[in-house]
Parts: sequence; C-alpha cells; structure tokens
Amino acid sequence: MATTKAREDIKNDLKTLKDDLKVGAREESARLREIAAETEARVRAKSDEVRERARDYYDQARVRGREYYDDAAERLDEAQRALVERVQERPMQSTAIALGVGVVLGLLLAGRRR
Repeated sequence: MATTKAREDIKNDLKTLKDDLKVGAREESARLREIAAETEARVRAKSDEVRERARDYYDQARVRGREYYDDAAERLDEAQRALVERVQERPMQSTAIALGVGVVLGLLLAGRRR
C-alpha cells in the first residue's frame, strides 16, 4: 500500500513538473518573442540611421563632385581661350610649332613600324 501511495505521489509530482515545464516554456517563448521584436525594432532604427548617413554622404559627394567638375570645366575653358589668344597673336610661330610637333610625332610613329 505504501508503494501505491509512493507511485501516486511520483505520478502527481511528474504531472506537476510537466505542467510547470509547459507554463515555463510558454512564458519563455513569449519572452523570446518580445526580445526578438525589440531587437528587430533596434535593427530597423539603426538601419534607417545608417541609410540616412549614407544618403548624406552621397549628397555631399555629389555636391563636391559637381564643384570639382565645374572648376575643371572652367579651367579648361580658360586654357582653351589662352591657347586661342596665343595662336591669334603669333600665327606664324604657332604654325611652326604645330608643324614641328607633327614632324616629331611622325618620326616616332614611323620608327615603330620598322
């Protein structure tokens, strides 16, 4: 009879343990879902922050690139105007220089063919 009572006690203890484990698992699962939701929110916020920073860097780079392009275009225009003025001031000298450069290039290119 004592054995039956012990078995019943063990059965009840196991049933209680099983129920406690189910409750604990549900609670832990809910807590993990909550942690996952919080983590997801933090990751999204950080992602938005990084995206915004990247957009700012892109905008700054685009503005700087445009400034550099405009500066280079302006310098190229100035150099072209200066060259045109120089050629117009000294047409004979410019023609002789162009002829000399053409001869040197011709000799260099002809030398490679041999």
